[in-house]
Amino acid sequence: MELNTLTAISPVDGRYSNKVEGLGKYFSEFALIKYRLFTEIEYFIALCEIPLPQLADIHTDKLKKLRELHENFSLEDAQRIKDIESVTNHDVKAVEYFIKDEFDKLELGKYKEFIHFALTSQDANNTAIPKSIQDALEEEYYPLLQELIEKLLMMASEWKDIPMLAKTHGQPASPTKVGKEIKVFLERIMVQLVQLKSIAIDAKFGGATGNFNAHLVAYPDINWEEFANKFLKDKLGLNRSQFTTQISHYDNHSAIFDGLKRINNIILDLDRDIWTYISMNYFKQKIKKGEVGSSTMPHKVNPIDFENSEGNIGIANAGFEQLSQKLPVSRLQRDLTDSTVTRFIGVPFGHTLIAIKSTLKGLNKLLINKEAIEKDLENNWAVVAEAIQTILRREFFPNPYEALKDLTRKNEVINKEAIHNFVDSLAVSDAVKEELKAITPQNYTGIF
Repeated sequence: MELNTLTAISPVDGRYSNKVEGLGKYFSEFALIKYRLFTEIEYFIALCEIPLPQLADIHTDKLKKLRELHENFSLEDAQRIKDIESVTNHDVKAVEYFIKDEFDKLELGKYKEFIHFALTSQDANNTAIPKSIQDALEEEYYPLLQELIEKLLMMASEWKDIPMLAKTHGQPASPTKVGKEIKVFLERIMVQLVQLKSIAIDAKFGGATGNFNAHLVAYPDINWEEFANKFLKDKLGLNRSQFTTQISHYDNHSAIFDGLKRINNIILDLDRDIWTYISMNYFKQKIKKGEVGSSTMPHKVNPIDFENSEGNIGIANAGFEQLSQKLPVSRLQRDLTDSTVTRFIGVPFGHTLIAIKSTLKGLNKLLINKEAIEKDLENNWAVVAEAIQTILRREFFPNPYEALKDLTRKNEVINKEAIHNFVDSLAVSDAVKEELKAITPQNYTGIF
């Protein structure tokens, strides 16, 4: 069966492919091959820049042509490498052989044994994969998350003066403001984003078991540790782990996945709160002509975007959890379990992007229903009891909490009249009574 969006097994490659197609540049098989090629070619050029004596006579024009191999890398080139791999049964060796063929075309054949010089396959993989994560974060994830932040900033500003009944344990509580409740999520996301961006993206680059054995035996006078640190920092923008086995220890990879998971959980919390506010009629949703909310109930406009986001976050976080738990664990100097797992990284990234886009879509549909919010406040005058008892404490009134408890914990409607009658019954000055009567559910909203 020919693969297309209708025959794909994964919804990331099928139903939702148009939402995540940009991730193909970082997490597809094509992308992994390209990143390996990038590492191998830039490493060879760095050897020329030392310069190794045997490579000192290579003209810079040739090096420019070499760079074009990864800069202009095509699907046809990737297929050639896959064809080579079908013979070698080794994916990194296939990249090496591809480059060697290109060296012959560029009349660099005599230098081709310096391709992949003194490296192991994980020196290519454990630079290619973190580089792809870095690029995906910078070019796909952070810009999209910034869109969400800017949307929340706009909502917080637009609704900053709208009082709203708060609900703790699902019950009426001290009033708040709509804008302030949006700021809660803004702060949470931005704090976690700063933490996420502070995590160094580590790479492994040190030969077969991380000790530069082959490098040192061939060129004992070169400071290979300094070379590798500089190469990763300057050419790839990565932080080199100093002491490794054959593979990366992946600890910072795990921290990144856990950071993404925490941000996802905040968005999930936002999704559920907005969903609940919609069910309370605090928000209505813009109606799009032609859309259907229910196959049988024509009146319905369902909060499907927030539900879609919630579902995708669940899948994304399960994936990130597996990655963060599994990748740091490897037997002795290495086993191969990381190889298949790292190929999965793009999947939770994909579901994360789908989730954020769905949340954004839902937020852009919201219409605030001030009438419903105001009605809920007016129906819950009991929430000013906290304010009244606090002022009474200030005035040394005896047992104010208990007095308000007796008033409000009844199966009766507590309205403005009931509150004011209670105030009138208090043995306090007229000035204090006026102060208490000035408090309403609409103005008892605190600093924010």
